[in-house]
Amino acid sequence: MKSLQETYAPHNRCFGCGPASAQGLRIRSFVEGDDVVAEWTPSPHHLAFDGVMNGGICGVLLDCHSNWTAAHHLMVKRKAGTPPCTVTKEFHVTLKRPTPMEGPLRLRARAVASDDDSVVVEATLEAGGKVTASCRATFVAVKEGHPAYHRW
Repeated sequence: MKSLQETYAPHNRCFGCGPASAQGLRIRSFVEGDDVVAEWTPSPHHLAFDGVMNGGICGVLLDCHSNWTAAHHLMVKRKAGTPPCTVTKEFHVTLKRPTPMEGPLRLRARAVASDDDSVVVEATLEAGGKVTASCRATFVAVKEGHPAYHRW
């Protein structure tokens, strides 16, 4: 089964979610009811210290996965065939406990509010059934002239 990223942006080179990013995280997000979910397993170079994943990597996972949640939400809301290009406007991450290096890790995100061009998303990162990080973020659809317009 193809992820949102593979379906709508197969040539995207974003470090976090781009299928064409050879050295990136290559998150694969899937729609599951009202949520968007993903599984991801860290590699040794994602380490912060013995057994614990780097907090910045947690942030990238949550940001990119949430961005795709927002793009998908706007696509459905607009009854469009493809998602609009969305970018992060505001992003707040809470690191609740150390995220272990053992995988897989699970991401779950949901749009909690939206208007015509912006979406607020809440997301979690889980390891072993426990939430290790969460975020609340706002994403906006960009217009022609923005560097991210038609990036996928």
